[in-house]
Amino acid sequence: MNTMDDLSTTPDDARQYSPAAQRNKTPLLDVLRARLGKGSRILEIASGSGEHIVHFAREMSEHEFIPSDAHPAALASIAAWREVLRREMPEVRLHIPLALEVAQQPWPLEAESIDAMLCFNMIHIAPWQATLDLMAGAARYLTPEGWLLLYGPFSRHGVHQAESNAAFHQSLQARDHRWGVRDLEEEVLPAAQDAGLTMTEIIEMPANNLCLRLSRRR
Repeated sequence: MNTMDDLSTTPDDARQYSPAAQRNKTPLLDVLRARLGKGSRILEIASGSGEHIVHFAREMSEHEFIPSDAHPAALASIAAWREVLRREMPEVRLHIPLALEVAQQPWPLEAESIDAMLCFNMIHIAPWQATLDLMAGAARYLTPEGWLLLYGPFSRHGVHQAESNAAFHQSLQARDHRWGVRDLEEEVLPAAQDAGLTMTEIIEMPANNLCLRLSRRR
């Protein structure tokens, strides 16, 4: 998910363009390639412009991808990017985007039907309740071996990992007091545990970001 300030469009084209998505799509692809099982079914929450999931579907055509978002403009962008890819690769397994708001349970999915759930750059630009709803959905819809991958900036033990992250947190709070960079140990992990998820892996990413892989507790 991207803030609308980060997105641009072209006339007569619903596709949105995010510079951040272009920068981080390759490192995120590398993370997924190393961890996805054969023929996985992957749901992305808050797909935003759609550039991430379209890139993943193009580069990993052996998997099934389901984009989603709550915003009509984002859904239109994802659909437009999907059509471009389908003209290039008719065989690609990329679904029509789902209109999905994490707070509106149940989601339009079958229980325990998702092998991997992705949520990039969302939890810091949404109220904290959205994170709780996301984790509840992950616990409900992931397969027993499934996992949720979060990506973005995080603080650790109450300390920001870079001055730029601290400044980013302040700018988010100025825009909406419910937003902000979340703390891994003090906020994210306790919420995951309450939802029935456990931390499997913390992956260092470029530009002071992290990937967090949370698995269903067995």
